[in-house]
Order: sequence, then structure tokens, then C-alpha cells
Amino acid sequence: MISVRNRQQLLSGNKLLSLLVFIVVFAACSPKITKPVATAPAKPVEKKPVAKFTQGNISVFIPFQLNQFNLKTVTKAQIGKADMALDFYQGLMLGIDSAANEGLNFKVNIFDSRDNNSQLAALSKREAVKTSNLIIGPIFPDGVKYMAPFSEANKMPMVSPLAASKPAEFNNPYLISIVNNIDQHGAKVADYIAKKYEADQSIVVLINTKKSSDEQFAAPIKKQFAKQYPNFIVQEFTSTYVFETKMVKGKKYAVILCSDDTRFVSPSLTKLYRLKNVAGYPIQLFGHPNWAKQTYNIDQLQNLQTVLSSSYHIDYKSKPVVDFIRAYRAKYEFEPTEYAFKGFDTGYYFGKLMAKHGLNYLDFLVKEDYKGLHNDFDFGYDAEYGFYNQHLMMLQYKNLSLNQVD
Repeated sequence: MISVRNRQQLLSGNKLLSLLVFIVVFAACSPKITKPVATAPAKPVEKKPVAKFTQGNISVFIPFQLNQFNLKTVTKAQIGKADMALDFYQGLMLGIDSAANEGLNFKVNIFDSRDNNSQLAALSKREAVKTSNLIIGPIFPDGVKYMAPFSEANKMPMVSPLAASKPAEFNNPYLISIVNNIDQHGAKVADYIAKKYEADQSIVVLINTKKSSDEQFAAPIKKQFAKQYPNFIVQEFTSTYVFETKMVKGKKYAVILCSDDTRFVSPSLTKLYRLKNVAGYPIQLFGHPNWAKQTYNIDQLQNLQTVLSSSYHIDYKSKPVVDFIRAYRAKYEFEPTEYAFKGFDTGYYFGKLMAKHGLNYLDFLVKEDYKGLHNDFDFGYDAEYGFYNQHLMMLQYKNLSLNQVD
């Protein structure tokens, strides 16, 4: 079971915002002094049995930012700003509660990090945090970076559940990064193309405007091809219009559009669609991972057999997903969002790992994979920047939706 205490509740539509406040009571007493008896024979020291691990202590830092709300006059719009944090929290608690069925009690301390480093500094001094077996959060990169010295100094495992930053930016060997970074996405796209295409029959084309955000995606793709697949011809152009002037017949084109700027992507899609369907060039399109949250012409995407790399995918037809949605509705009277799924997978995986292996759960992080509702976990480890999720999937536009193909 989970031991928590409730904060005053806020109601927004059907959402009940239940946040937790924890009171740590310290008791001090004078130690008893026993005078040694000189004539007493020395007794052998008895080895006390190692205490059984019966409770997992987890501290969670989430930016509810309740300090910005007046509890008497708070509006639905203000509460709406905390929706992401609330959804993640509610999913997380369902996940930990499910893990508790494995036979371990959990004490979960929920703290409002306020997305503020001064608040994190104050929280890190609390005894409840210092004695935690695991920290989940902070949510945003600045907070993760700020808490890195505390995590490392106290050898405290710390989960970064939502930030897609590169783990090397934090230099914390106890960091556990769940979301894949852009370098991983680029390498995954290159691996997928190399697996599906023949080097002597194909040309890989990057449409790269050279803006910093586009180059972040393009760079690891080029690096992976140069290092792992040097037999492939890789070309790079700043636009589809320049690309058109360099095309040759008799080759299959794997075109990677490196941008997530809708003003650039939409006309580029139209151009590629015409090059395939009017000019007759065999083209398959690979897009930026952020496209999964953007809206483009679905007919063009499907015609171009567009594939994206993704950290997550929810199969709403699967029984575990259906069961989770029912449980979430029953408990919170609301529909779970993407962040609720993220929270559940995080809470359930780490809770179950702790219940199974006790204090040594971290030793099994790279040994035990997890197939989640929203994402799969397959952790690797680097001695400098900690644990990182290696699992990525490839999604393709089919039947008016994104479907997993790898």
C-alpha cells in the first residue's frame, strides 16, 4: 500500500486536484549511558540479522506551482496550466499502487517543485528527501541539472521522466533518463533505412535548412551513416526545390525532412508528393519525431509511406491500455492524457523493480526490460552520465493513423 497525506483539494471540471503535503516529526532523546562492569566477562558480539526491506521511500518533484494560485479565487484556466503535472502525478500514483500489489509498501512524498531552483534547494534539505530510495523528477531540464550534484553526492538514483535532453548535459552517474534524445532518434532513422534499403540501389537525401534545430536532427543521421553504413550515398540539400534539380532516374530515394517547422514542412510535403506521383520518382519520406504531435496532410503522408521515430506509442486497442483507461476514469473521473500514461509506466516499472529486488534494485535496471502502455524501457549505462533508455520505435502512417512498424 502507499502511505500519503492529502492537501486541501481543488476542483476543476471533473478533475479533482489532490496534492500531498508531508510532515516530518523529529524526536530527540538523550542516549542511556551504561557503566561497564570491569569484572564482567566479555561476551561475543552477536550478528544482528539484516533488516528486511519492507517499505520503498520515493520522493517526487512535480511543478504544480500552487504558490501561484489563490485557493479562494483560483480559476479553471489557472488550474489548466497544471494539467500536465496533475496528469503525470495521477498516472504515477496508479502505477506505484499497482506495483504495491507485488508485496511492498511505499511511502510516496509528493513535492511541488514550482519549476524553481530555490524551491528545489529547500526541498533537498528535507529528511524525507535525504532518506529516499528514489527521486522521480524534476520534470524540466533546468531542475534536473540543478539536482544533479545532490543526486551524485548522496548516490541517490534520480529519474528524469519527461526531459528529452542528452544525459551528457547533466554529468550525473545516478541519473535515469527515460525519454530518448535527438541523437538517438537520428541514429535509429539511419539504422532503419540501412536495414530496409540496398546501398547500390538507393540514395539517402537529407532536406536540412541548416537551422540549429534541423541540424540537431541531421547531424546524428549523417554521423551514423558515415560510421556504420559508408556504402550508402548520402546527399544533403537545403530545400526540396534544390533536391529536384539533382535527382536521377533509376534510384530509390529515402528522403529525410529534418525540420519540424510547419511553414517549411507543409510545402515540402506537397513538393515531394508531386515528385513521386507526377514525375514518377520512387520516394519514401522520413520525418522529424515532433511530427507525431503536429498536423499535416494525411493523404500526402500516407502516399509517401512516411515513417517517424518515436519514444512512445499507445495502442488503444490493447487490453492493458483499455484496463488502464477504465481504472483511470473510475478513480479520477477524467480521460488519461499522454502524461498520465507516462506517469503510470514510470511508477509501475520502478515500483515493481524495487518490490522485486529491494535496496539493490538499481543493479537490475540494465537487466530487466519493460513493455509499457506508452513506452518500453531498455536501459543502457554510462559511468559518466548514468542510465538511458535505448528503446525507440518506428511508426508509419497507415489507415489514417500512426502504426508501429519496428
